[in-house]
Amino acid sequence: MTVLEQPGTTGHTPPPAWQPRTDPAPLLPDAEPFRLLGTPDSDGLDAGLLRTLYRHLVRGRRYNRQATALTKQGRLAVYPSSTGQEACEVAAALALEERDWLFPSYRDTLAVVARGVDPVEALTLLRGDWHTGYDPVEHRVAPLSTPLATQLPHAVGLAHAARLRGDDVVALAMVGDGGTSEGDFHEALNFAAVWQAPVVFLVQNNGFAISVPLDKQTAAPSLAHKAVGYGMPGRLVDGNDAAAVHSVLSDAVRRARSGGGPTLVEAVTYRIDAHTNADDATRYRTDEQVEQWLRHDPVALVERELRGRGLLDDDAAKAVADDAEAMAADLRERMNADPVLDPMDLFAHVYAEPTPQLREQAEQLRAELDAEAETDGEHGREAGAR
Repeated sequence: MTVLEQPGTTGHTPPPAWQPRTDPAPLLPDAEPFRLLGTPDSDGLDAGLLRTLYRHLVRGRRYNRQATALTKQGRLAVYPSSTGQEACEVAAALALEERDWLFPSYRDTLAVVARGVDPVEALTLLRGDWHTGYDPVEHRVAPLSTPLATQLPHAVGLAHAARLRGDDVVALAMVGDGGTSEGDFHEALNFAAVWQAPVVFLVQNNGFAISVPLDKQTAAPSLAHKAVGYGMPGRLVDGNDAAAVHSVLSDAVRRARSGGGPTLVEAVTYRIDAHTNADDATRYRTDEQVEQWLRHDPVALVERELRGRGLLDDDAAKAVADDAEAMAADLRERMNADPVLDPMDLFAHVYAEPTPQLREQAEQLRAELDAEAETDGEHGREAGAR
């Protein structure tokens, strides 16, 4: 009997035992979100950083409230508030160097402002006045992205191109938990890991994709665990702890800048306000849930740390609050001015060379505007004749 005929044999030599290409253990996130404020590790936090975080958090909270009020007054078409998420917003902006790029989602206007963009310009898109409202190149801030997760591949492309050119640039892309259910999220993380692009992905897990809770989107242990499947490290952080978010993001930025590749950071936070002014959050969550998160307020956490270390007194806190009020008053006054808009700007800066479809649409709109102007002129002449 030959070997091929012997019972229980396969007749061929088995391949070597399969081994993973990389050890997945170092890529796994911690079991609990990383925290700094209120822990023994907070003693080593830089006092200047804490004061800077506090100032931006207070301004951010006031900015959110003022923008929400402007929406109710009809000065904004829509405003997705980031109240309760200010720690993520501020830390994302402060973790970057001036030469780096921020890729925000539609909810990240506060991060855009903390990056240095004029508060009015940051709201221009949400007012419906312009494509973006600010010059992306001036502050290295990409346009606010309303389509979910489309900014993520853009961030990867810019980061990869920068590395090919030899530019010392890192891209930080922000997305909500709902955006992780989009194909763009998968494509961005996959290419970022394959190319080892210098990009950091910050997922603000605020509990709901509009009205859909996280457990209806994914069965993963955490969103940070998704990083392992792409071959990058995942980090889990308390998204209301501004110092912890800043530390984790700063580490990820340094890793990306040194050639270590991308990192996925999940910041566990909560959306205190409704999804937008058009949403009724009471239909899918309870007041008790909101109240629990209010007791873990990101502004209060930093203030408690500062006061506990003798780095903040009532006079200093009032000065910070007064500065925030001045910002809100300026924003209110400037947003109350009606801008002079040219409808033809709809077709400006869409493509470097307008497509035939854009040219056709522009000609159609121009004809409609000319006809409307002629009609208004005729009515004016008739009124004058009477």
